[in-house]
Amino acid sequence: MSAPDPNDPGQEIEQPFMAHLMELRDRLMRIVVVVLALFLVMSPFADRIFALLADPLSRHLPEGTSMIAVEVIAPFLIPLKATLVLAIFLAMPYVLYQIWGFIAPGLYKHEKRLAVPLLVSSTLLFYAGAAFAYFVILPILSIFLTGTAPEGVAVTPDIGKYLDFELMLFFAFGAAFEVPVATFVLVLMGITTPDALARKRPYIIVGAFVIGMVLTPPDIISQTLLALPMWLLFEIGVLLSRSFERRRAEEAAAEESDDDYRPMTDEEMDAELDEIEKSEKSDRE
Repeated sequence: MSAPDPNDPGQEIEQPFMAHLMELRDRLMRIVVVVLALFLVMSPFADRIFALLADPLSRHLPEGTSMIAVEVIAPFLIPLKATLVLAIFLAMPYVLYQIWGFIAPGLYKHEKRLAVPLLVSSTLLFYAGAAFAYFVILPILSIFLTGTAPEGVAVTPDIGKYLDFELMLFFAFGAAFEVPVATFVLVLMGITTPDALARKRPYIIVGAFVIGMVLTPPDIISQTLLALPMWLLFEIGVLLSRSFERRRAEEAAAEESDDDYRPMTDEEMDAELDEIEKSEKSDRE
């Protein structure tokens, strides 16, 4: 195999690309190692973790009933699946840190200044959405679903179906709570304006209820409990975007005032020359 030719432009382009791939591989490996480490640490407590996740429903099951496992291996796999999802959930700040470390060198200074708050706020909002689903939505849904069972029907949910249902709610509400960040990014990129978003408010409200209908179970309670926070978060995003636009306009006006240049008139030029001649005459005397 021949040695690489330093004068070959193709090889000069390939080398940085391979370096980026190697860095991406290293960062992905770090993410996998952290997630795996968290999973191994928490795996002895997998049953307790699943019991904690199932608590919003278990507390409201009728007396004498409990959750069931339909699949043969489900009692072993489902708690481990819940533990793995929790490990990824807890490792998310580190995952975002690694993503930031990979993309940050290619950003401009003003982009870095905005990217960090956006990453932090989007992470916190996703956690807030998942917490809202766990502490508010799931208990309300559990009371509603167990209380509306037809007579003679025993409410004994399957643990695998329940976990999938719960994770779907966590994702739906976590994504819904990202509305302020999405609104701000749209305004930041110049795709729309706060005033244009405000004029589309009726369509946004209808869209929020449509999204709630698609992402949540087919009951009006969960749909409304997802749509209303999305609408309120949209209003927060519009307010933040207005504040950002106002501050950006003020900064632009300040820069224009600093850069203003007005040429001197003939009268001002003559007066300036007279002053220079007078100062030179006085110096000679």
